[in-house]
Amino acid sequence: MIEQARPIVLLLARIAVGVIFIVHGYQKFATMGIAGTTQFFESVGIPLAGVAAPAVATLEVVGGLALVAGAALPIVGSLLALTMVGAIVFVHGANGFAAGEGGYEFVLALAAASLAIGFSGGGAFALDRVLGRRGGAATVAV
Repeated sequence: MIEQARPIVLLLARIAVGVIFIVHGYQKFATMGIAGTTQFFESVGIPLAGVAAPAVATLEVVGGLALVAGAALPIVGSLLALTMVGAIVFVHGANGFAAGEGGYEFVLALAAASLAIGFSGGGAFALDRVLGRRGGAATVAV
């Protein structure tokens, strides 16, 4: 039963986490704007904020789309996780654990989910599997 459910569960996880990244990246373009995002990045001490802001926004949108599609999962999962580590270091870490207090709880969960999805093989309808690229484990022992 678990082996039959695994591909669908991974598909649902890919979609959910991918959509979260798409929305967060889109907000950096549309809501805050790249200028506002750059200004925020500068205020929290992110190096090369003028380069980092559009790079992070693009990675979140494109990476989120890649997660949904199941494409380049090990690369995308790793890059998104590293981005979330940066968010912990520069923004959320000083606020403690609780997300409700601006802490790192949510971004840590996104980092872990990105890695888990990235190295899972992607599940049902993952483009990596359709194209025969197996970046993650085809099966995982339970």
